[in-house]
Amino acid sequence: MSQNRPVVVLVDAYTSGKYLPPEFAALGADLVHVQSTPEFMPSMPAPDLSVYRAALVHDDLEKTLVRLEKFAPVCVLAGQEPGVLLADRLSEQLGLPTNGTALSEARRDKHRMGETLRAAGLHCADQLKSRDPDVLVRWAEELGEYPVVVKPLNSAAGDGVFICASAHEVREAAEGILDSETIYGDTNTEVLVQSYLQGTEYVVDMVSYGRRRYVCGVWEYQKRLLPSGRNIYDRERLLGPAEGPAPELIAYVGQALDALGVHFGPTHAEVIVTPRGPALVEVGTRIAGNMHPGFHNVCAGGNQATLTALAYLAPGEFVRGYAGRTYDKLREAICCTTSTTLSGVVDSVDQQAVDAISDLETVTRFDLKIEPGGVLRPTVDLYSSTLRIFMSGTSMDEIDRDCGRIEELKDRVYRLRDTSVGEK
Repeated sequence: MSQNRPVVVLVDAYTSGKYLPPEFAALGADLVHVQSTPEFMPSMPAPDLSVYRAALVHDDLEKTLVRLEKFAPVCVLAGQEPGVLLADRLSEQLGLPTNGTALSEARRDKHRMGETLRAAGLHCADQLKSRDPDVLVRWAEELGEYPVVVKPLNSAAGDGVFICASAHEVREAAEGILDSETIYGDTNTEVLVQSYLQGTEYVVDMVSYGRRRYVCGVWEYQKRLLPSGRNIYDRERLLGPAEGPAPELIAYVGQALDALGVHFGPTHAEVIVTPRGPALVEVGTRIAGNMHPGFHNVCAGGNQATLTALAYLAPGEFVRGYAGRTYDKLREAICCTTSTTLSGVVDSVDQQAVDAISDLETVTRFDLKIEPGGVLRPTVDLYSSTLRIFMSGTSMDEIDRDCGRIEELKDRVYRLRDTSVGEK
């Protein structure tokens, strides 16, 4: 790696953060990785550090800054959600393009996020946070309208999110959250209860530079509520930029990003369209978890990873070519995540089942989420889903046909030992 190349710093480049290094490298940059925790987070595959010029483990802010200054980085950004707070601090201290620290907590803490939007006059859920289940139950009872949503303050991918239809369920969910850690290893010291937002949920992905934004995609979620109160992801479908509520969603998310002080980088927003209009569920200042560059190029004419690299390394080109514009829907497309009721240790992968799914006409890419030796559990959130399948075609009828076949094959992919059937 050349010492004369610009250096980009990624903090916690887990999951889809792995797509950022090749995009920055393609534009002539070297990469430095900063790990915000002493050990890698066990809930996610570790980043491949071989693609980085250096890999630092953060312990003390001043020490990390001194170590980074030697590389003269041109930007610092989060590779995934756990790196957001540290990336904001480092980029601000180094005088680089930054969303700053003034509203960092509001971009991670769901209660602060909601209150920040409310103060800006944007529609969002009513809410209360507390460490006392009695207080949460009392608030839900006084609201007088079930269901309500109970969730951790800082997590993602549906982790610990419960839709509760009674005071008993609120108490049970709150106690369970307080007794657990998030997928990022944080202790839950408080719990958030919110009014239930009735309506369809959507994703709006963007890339910003100096508050000039490009819309990378608007996707409609299809979820399924389990008897346990957990809402699991089945698929997300790409909308056209002028289709249905997409223009309204794009305008609302732009206002939400302004309220949250988001000036730079990728964002992944989840929004429910209620009878009163769009209401934010949450927004992360990082690329989408279900983002894949090749797939998104095929169906939307671009992707967050490539455009994030362009925005930071060639901002003039990004502003001229993309700012204020939206993607084009080139094909029907969905990202499908499969669920299971099975549990056990994965002994091996059934290659015949894998090939049968891979060979389906509309399957563009197929990701196994569990390796041999890993544990398969009944699906309760995105992290416990079993397969991620990117699908595109000329019609939704083609995709739906292949989804039916995937449903028949999905539980044959993993051969299990110590098998049991879990209740959903």
